[in-house]
Amino acid sequence: MADQELRKAFVELQMKMTETNQRVNFAQVQIENLKRSNIRIDLTQKEISELPPETKTYESIGRMFMLEPISTVCKNLMSKKQANEEKIKNHESNISRWTDSVKQSEENLREMIALHREK
Repeated sequence: MADQELRKAFVELQMKMTETNQRVNFAQVQIENLKRSNIRIDLTQKEISELPPETKTYESIGRMFMLEPISTVCKNLMSKKQANEEKIKNHESNISRWTDSVKQSEENLREMIALHREK
């Protein structure tokens, strides 16, 4: 009976680890994409800051471009960068939470094995 419980616990842990690894990998890919986006934003801001203030700038909105002043474009870029930073922090906290959950499950399984050996 105890062997079946251990096998069931092993299978559950393996499934949880597989699911967690998939989530972590997906979150890491999203983090990398957001970091690349932030680099693009930084480069764009650098180039825009070198333009004279009266330069006409256009911002992409869906499939069209809207004429916007440079200050508005810079504000929008900063807000996008801040949103990306928040998303990165969120993904990183999720990754740590998921890995902690797997570690806790592993510890519980080790305790079950230790109790089984004592019997």
